[in-house]
Amino acid sequence: MRYLTFALAKGRLAKKTLTYLEKIGIEMEEMKDPDTRKLIFVNEDLKIKMFLSKASDVPTYVEYGAADIGVVGKDTILEEGRKLYEVMDLGFGKCRMCVCGPESARELLKHQQLIRVASKYPNIAKDYFNNIKHQTVEVIKLHGSVELAPIVGLSEVIVDIVETGTTLKENGLTVLEEICPLSARVVVNQVSMKMENERITGILNELKKVL
Repeated sequence: MRYLTFALAKGRLAKKTLTYLEKIGIEMEEMKDPDTRKLIFVNEDLKIKMFLSKASDVPTYVEYGAADIGVVGKDTILEEGRKLYEVMDLGFGKCRMCVCGPESARELLKHQQLIRVASKYPNIAKDYFNNIKHQTVEVIKLHGSVELAPIVGLSEVIVDIVETGTTLKENGLTVLEEICPLSARVVVNQVSMKMENERITGILNELKKVL
């Protein structure tokens, strides 16, 4: 039997995923050690390997078959646009992808005006404005605090993840439009789904029971 390999997005998603996997009998004790330098963790009994990676890399590992199964946020799946199967919504890590800005920018969104949009998610932003709103915009990719962009005049609005909206309020910004709900999802490599269908489906079914 070959190993099934999981790629988990580092941080809260990985921690939460591991607690659910433990409930269905998939344990990775070494992964809990905060001081470990290991990159790959193995459960020999179940023939399962796991590794942690930057969220944006998880869909890449899965598309190319370096991982059979991945757990990552819906935002990353949409932004990366990789060829894979999204098979399950785990229901945690819930938030929303939104267009945000000062209240004064609401009118600009209504009247199809050419505006600048700053985002860490340029592909999601482009897709939303071009294909759903049919509004021509200039999208500016940022890596840090996107809330700064409308405040300093870099852009009229931003496209970003909103959990509570506190940071927006503190900076005089508000949610102007909601693009889509987000949460942690399970993705599967397309070839693995065929070759290891029974094992993967078995794991997914067990997960459904504990969610």
